[in-house]
Amino acid sequence: MVNWSEVLEPIAAWFRSLGVPEPIVHWGHPLMMAIVVFVMGSYVGLAGWRGRLIEDKDAAIKSRSDHRQLAPWLFLFMAAGYTGGVLSLVMQHQPILESSHFWTGSLVLLLLLINGAISLSGFVGNKMALRAVHAYVGSIALCILFLHAVLGFKLGVSL
Repeated sequence: MVNWSEVLEPIAAWFRSLGVPEPIVHWGHPLMMAIVVFVMGSYVGLAGWRGRLIEDKDAAIKSRSDHRQLAPWLFLFMAAGYTGGVLSLVMQHQPILESSHFWTGSLVLLLLLINGAISLSGFVGNKMALRAVHAYVGSIALCILFLHAVLGFKLGVSL
């Protein structure tokens, strides 16, 4: 089995050589990701649901547009944050695969990737069932992200 910590150690060593203060190495990822998850993630989810449920047609179109424009950025920031979190663990000489926080983050990225593929497919001819799946998978991903944040805070205070 591949030891990912060993594979990533040269990159982590390079970042360590920059002299980044320990509090930033330790709490930088959680702080930045808290902003992404709680501000951007909540807004993207809310905009998606507003676009589905609101009666005002113009407001619904605006919400769907906001969702469509910001969701790819959310995925990009989540993927970058995932990478930063893994590197932060390696920089602190902590195991990667043993953390529930790692596994919930991995699950969220997988769910968001599936949701992006559903969306990019045009909902396979704009099928309402796929639109519903997209909405619920996104909502599940957001709920897991909140659990992920709790697990991350627990991990952070334990290190």
